[in-house]
Amino acid sequence: MKYRTILLFGAPGAGKGTQGKILGSIPHFFHCACGDVFRNLKTDSDLGKVFLEYSSRGELVPDRPTIQLWHHFIENNTQTGRFRPDSDTLVLDGIPRNPAQAEMLQDTLDVVAIFYLRCTQMEDLIQRLQRRALKENRLDDANIDVIRYRQETYERETKPVLKFYGNKLLKRISADQTPAKVLFDILKHLVKV
Repeated sequence: MKYRTILLFGAPGAGKGTQGKILGSIPHFFHCACGDVFRNLKTDSDLGKVFLEYSSRGELVPDRPTIQLWHHFIENNTQTGRFRPDSDTLVLDGIPRNPAQAEMLQDTLDVVAIFYLRCTQMEDLIQRLQRRALKENRLDDANIDVIRYRQETYERETKPVLKFYGNKLLKRISADQTPAKVLFDILKHLVKV
């Protein structure tokens, strides 16, 4: 079964997690933030060690363990009834992270829309990430060099995912505005989807 899916897309700090949490609180939407799934791993587990190794350098975790972990998370939430694939829309944030992952998920996801949160002010993104590091104790957001490397990785590896899916599904949203206005713009498009 393919999952009806909406992708939240944008650079680190663009507000994907904020919008995903809000959408996930609406009935018949299930939010999955891949980064949160990784951060909730036990640090002494094999996959937890892999995540720490890569994230501390601002690098993406390799594709195969990322997809395996994601499948495991979705299966667990389906079994517990938190995610009901027959009636819920899956809201993904942070996955797929590159065209190879998009390819690996092609038989699993029925992507109906991509909300591309675009922030034109790089310094705003950096400040958001640094505030988040303090608020949420996120090591991957604390170091300015790691933040800049993550931004470069996004441009080089993640942004090409937009080409994989094409312009037909793409909804461009300005992430320079307040979170409430971003949500309003997403909801305007969502009603049409």
